[in-house]
Amino acid sequence: MKNLHDVWRIRFLHYVNELQKYLKYVFTGHLAIVVVFVLGAGGYQYSEWLKTVPSDFPGTWLVAFVLGVLLSFSMPTTLIREPDQVYLLPLETKLMTYMKKALSWTFWSQLFIVVIPFIVALPLLSQVSKVQPQTLGLVFILMLILKWWNVQVEFAFRWANQGQGVWGDRLVRALVSIAVLASAFTLNPLYILLLIFPIVFYFISWSRQLKGQPFPYEHFVKMEQNRMLRFYRFANYFTDVPHIQGSINRRAWLNALYRLVPSHQKNAQDYLVFRTFVRTDDTFYLWLRLTLLSALGAAFIDIPIVVMIFVGALAFASAIQIKQALSASSEFRMDMLFPIAENARNKGILKLVRVVQVLQALIVLVTLVIAGVEQASLYALPIVVVLVSEITLRMTK
Repeated sequence: MKNLHDVWRIRFLHYVNELQKYLKYVFTGHLAIVVVFVLGAGGYQYSEWLKTVPSDFPGTWLVAFVLGVLLSFSMPTTLIREPDQVYLLPLETKLMTYMKKALSWTFWSQLFIVVIPFIVALPLLSQVSKVQPQTLGLVFILMLILKWWNVQVEFAFRWANQGQGVWGDRLVRALVSIAVLASAFTLNPLYILLLIFPIVFYFISWSRQLKGQPFPYEHFVKMEQNRMLRFYRFANYFTDVPHIQGSINRRAWLNALYRLVPSHQKNAQDYLVFRTFVRTDDTFYLWLRLTLLSALGAAFIDIPIVVMIFVGALAFASAIQIKQALSASSEFRMDMLFPIAENARNKGILKLVRVVQVLQALIVLVTLVIAGVEQASLYALPIVVVLVSEITLRMTK
């Protein structure tokens, strides 16, 4: 049996290799171009908003609230696996040696979740709220300390309570984190000192409850499986991931849509493809997310060339990924026994993609109308969605 330091090192290297294996398919050239345009447009919109924001805008409270909520989400990355319930059981008394490595990685790997929003908020804090540089430095240090505290407490809470009641614990930690950061922004040392007591007490109380408590392997194994499953589902939008299979949900509230397909033998594949799209979580939620992003971009990005590239890129992603997802199955299906043309399924897929992309274009148009967009050129966005989708379907196999 290797010592727990070696166990963590091996697990960690395998975890990093697994991430690199799929991330190279995610961060490709066209995605980088979209990200650059989105960041550029977002930065421009943010700078323009800072010029008009009133001086009494509660910037410090807003930043304290956002950072406090983000700090409370500190789910530990333990890399625990199901066989560990047997193989690590003899070493359970020394398990904290392994967990210290895991919590250290959790702290450093999750810092960007709060550091990036803090950096984004610096212009708001310095220009609008007139926060001094030394105060910003104090807030940054406290933010790091609170992140460490949140990681340690969430891990101890999950262990002591077998993973039950985590949301209640997060609410408590979010409120405490918000209060500490708000006190730091107002330079009120008395409030900060008073808040030290509940912070220390909360940490010590849950740490003490770990003594004599068996490690809840089932909870942490399930948590790790769900975390990796979320990553695999995300990577599956860009490449085939053998670790997952798309989950199916009936979605009875959409049953009425099936009546839109005429009940004829020649429409059998149209009906099956439509039903597959509606009931398969991966494809349905992928289209829904990309459509919502297109609508948000149309509503909030007022630079025509940027929003056209943004919406066009999402339309391309929607069309090609839905087409590939519905065409990917090469296994035997019962519909192969139907007396219908061999290319009927491909025609049904193309027809479905065209319909949902037209629907995406209509949603973008409705968003423009509701948002009261005045630039006439932006009302060409629905045409961009339809044109990009059609070109994508014709240029791809």
